[in-house]
Amino acid sequence: MTTPYTLVDWVLGDGAGWLARFIGAILVWAVPITGFVSFVGLLSIWLERKISAHIQCRLGPMEVGPHGALQTVADGVKLLAKEDIIPADADRILFAFAPMLAFAGTIVGFAVVPFGPGLIVADLDIGLFYLAAVGSLEAIGVIAAGWASNNKWSLFGSVRAATQVVSYEIPMGLAFVTIAALAGTLSMVGIVEQQQGWIANWFLFRNPFTWVAFIIYYIAALAECKRAPFDLPEAESELVSGFHTEYSGMRFAIFFLAEYAQMYVVSAVAAVLFLGGWYTGIAPLDAAIGGGTAGMVVGAGVIVTKSFLLVCVQMWLRWTLPRIRLDQMMYLCLKVLMPFGMLTLVGSTVWEHFLPSPAIVKDGGGWTGNTVMTGVVVAAIGTVALVAYVRSVIRATPSLRAASNS
Repeated sequence: MTTPYTLVDWVLGDGAGWLARFIGAILVWAVPITGFVSFVGLLSIWLERKISAHIQCRLGPMEVGPHGALQTVADGVKLLAKEDIIPADADRILFAFAPMLAFAGTIVGFAVVPFGPGLIVADLDIGLFYLAAVGSLEAIGVIAAGWASNNKWSLFGSVRAATQVVSYEIPMGLAFVTIAALAGTLSMVGIVEQQQGWIANWFLFRNPFTWVAFIIYYIAALAECKRAPFDLPEAESELVSGFHTEYSGMRFAIFFLAEYAQMYVVSAVAAVLFLGGWYTGIAPLDAAIGGGTAGMVVGAGVIVTKSFLLVCVQMWLRWTLPRIRLDQMMYLCLKVLMPFGMLTLVGSTVWEHFLPSPAIVKDGGGWTGNTVMTGVVVAAIGTVALVAYVRSVIRATPSLRAASNS
């Protein structure tokens, strides 16, 4: 099993003391991951601006750097130079500590998220359980920020965040358990290894229920990240700016860096659990690439590409869907996602008991297996039906009908 000291042992040898190993682990993993998180934040902010602009028939930032690529860097310099203001009646210690707590709660998730084959900080046997445990730590920083600000709008935003995150952890956990029951392991690397071969071997197509688990997970992930239409904790039309109303300068920027980092984490977890991880889904191509350095580089490119595509979908949804009300948010969680999540877990387990598929996967096949192909067909039909249903709901809205008749 890969440990956080593997590369350190290779450099220092087995005789290195615990202090040297600890410092080595920080240099090998903590520093590069912090740099990667910063890169994710810079790239995601630029992507969000460009995607929102093109959705609205605009160009977005174009002046600073090629296609505005350096605009986020310029904004970061501006935030560094801004005055750091702390309200007079705020809890100064907790107010200063909250952004760091939110960022730390996000970055610890990178410990078990693989960046490619052999590129993982710690391949824990309980990796999925670890993710479920630390996934809500970022919300604790948000709650602390709202409480410490001594501002009623900030407090309302933090209470909304607590309600939302705690509620949507349940359907997300049901999606986790659905995949863990199929994989027979909580190791993130072990889950990916069971999806090698053709694309039909991905857990998304393993049986007729897993694609529903993917949709449930992705909706719950949007709520965990506080992304629209679940951006209730920072609803600017109701709460000024929500939990970070009183923050300015780099403390304000740290909250957004934590948000974009969490967007990548939940997207990378979706790629690992449902979309084959670092496998391309083309068995001959994966076999030709093989292991070694080439396999690590290509695998890292595949999983990062899948993750950023899912991040772009989050941005697309933000600039497409309106914010829902608090009661609608709770209704969706308690009366829609939770019942469907439990049905998905039971249905997937029963299907796996009577029509098991691991033998097909171990043989490297997938396209010839009736069990897996049934999952692919049902997933395709379900996706088409879901799109048709959403389209009918949108066309039935009074605002759209009024616009069509005018």
